[in-house]
Amino acid sequence: MSLPFQHDPRITPALGLASRAVAWARLFEQPFDVLVVGGGITGAGVARDAALRGLRVAILEANDWASGTSSRSSRLVHGGVRYLEHGHLHLVFEASRERRTLLEIAPHLVRPLRFTWPVYKGARIPRWKLRAGLLAYDALSLFRNVGRHRGASRRDILQREPSLRADGLVGGAQYWDASTDDVRLTLANVVSASEAGAVTLNHVSVSSFLHADGGAVSAARVTDQTTGASGDVHARVIVNATGPWSDGTRRLDDGVAHAEVLGSKGVHISVPRARVPCSDALTLLHPDDGRVFFILPSPVHTIIGTTETPAEHGPDAIRANRRDVQYLLRAANHFFPAATLRDADVISAWAGIRPLVAHAGTTANDASREHHIETSASGLISVTGGKLTTFRAMAAEIVDVVERALGRTKGTASLTSDAPLPGAGDLGHDSEVSAARTLIPESETADQLVRAYGDRWRMVWGLCEREALLGDRLDPQLPYIAAEVVWAAVAEGAWTVADVLVRRMPIAYERRDAGRELAPHVAALLGRVHRWDDATVASAASAYDGEAARLFAIDE
Repeated sequence: MSLPFQHDPRITPALGLASRAVAWARLFEQPFDVLVVGGGITGAGVARDAALRGLRVAILEANDWASGTSSRSSRLVHGGVRYLEHGHLHLVFEASRERRTLLEIAPHLVRPLRFTWPVYKGARIPRWKLRAGLLAYDALSLFRNVGRHRGASRRDILQREPSLRADGLVGGAQYWDASTDDVRLTLANVVSASEAGAVTLNHVSVSSFLHADGGAVSAARVTDQTTGASGDVHARVIVNATGPWSDGTRRLDDGVAHAEVLGSKGVHISVPRARVPCSDALTLLHPDDGRVFFILPSPVHTIIGTTETPAEHGPDAIRANRRDVQYLLRAANHFFPAATLRDADVISAWAGIRPLVAHAGTTANDASREHHIETSASGLISVTGGKLTTFRAMAAEIVDVVERALGRTKGTASLTSDAPLPGAGDLGHDSEVSAARTLIPESETADQLVRAYGDRWRMVWGLCEREALLGDRLDPQLPYIAAEVVWAAVAEGAWTVADVLVRRMPIAYERRDAGRELAPHVAALLGRVHRWDDATVASAASAYDGEAARLFAIDE
């Protein structure tokens, strides 16, 4: 199959991320106002905010965009109703405000989601306490949530969720939050930063920081993992937004072993939708320890999560283990007695580390999700903690700190609360879906393209109109098409097979083999865009097996 074009590395796409050659050259042209190290949701948000304020910005990511915690979340943009228990009212208020903002600026990526919270006899949180908490939840959102909570009788709940455990059910409540595609939300911020003038490069690692004569951090020594080329990137301010890796990044600055991050491991599993059918997202209390967990409907499967235990490995080696999986299966089987789930029913399991702020005597379960910004003696700005929902507000605060470090006493107002993210067009989500279905023969593919790309689905589908075979599904059981691989390589910085199968499309989460069987085809498509020879294509396909095992293997 021939592609309708070969990507010229000298040409920056009209939309999306610059080619690697162009972006790499731009890194060394002149000093930046701010260099952001770390391409998760926090770093991407900082780069976008700073670029929209007119700063000269670069953002570098050692692996791929959102390859750490930002691709291993519960995929929720939520006000944090469970944080009310710990008295984190400010965080709930901020999260509710930010959820509302994201629903407005990224309606294709952040969508309303109804939750049902069943209450059982003897539960740690009785009905009266739940209703009181949800009333406070609505009040902290200034009663501008997607919809106000309401009480639900036992009959109401079983009508909507007939497979749910009936024994001991006394009623409950329904409330609203939102779901998202965590990777796509991160990518949208990176693309927006790029289109605002930022230099954006993934697969570029930082090995050390350089300091000026006065001791101020002034540059980062970087290496392009795809070519081996290296150089020094100079910037007036450097932001450490590396999440679970932030202590190690601090050490590059001052040589001191830091322990600012409390690594909390969160595990999710996906199981067949038919075994755990749910109409709404469900908030439940684990029968073993009373901890809140979620059962979430997804387009393909049902997701169950999450755990919260101390991370026994560093972020590069974090994986689910049998205890984690059994913990989640016990909970699912308890509330869905007919499911009778076993290990063999788990389609995928994944783990991430929440980079919580460490305080003496604090456990992961009760640690605050609020963030902390610290500036080192040399001027390195580091951020710890925070959550997906509040990334935009956190980024705005960080860029305020950056502007002060640049000597801008009259800071520029953040623009990100009003500026739509790429893909958020003038038409509503339903109108975009209708438009896509008029052009795209398969409705599942049409829906998927609008969910992932918003109004830019036309650009992806346009590749199929030039080359019909690009409209073929990668997997006949899933809605993703070959054109998305090409688009990922040209416009979204995808370089490896994992960049595509794990992050640009969630295929790895939705197949039992994590997409290994598709790796040769994806590598061939990437190779045509990046002009790889046959040996490089074969190597890229082979490398995916190790990456899939690193992310999705279940430890004993």
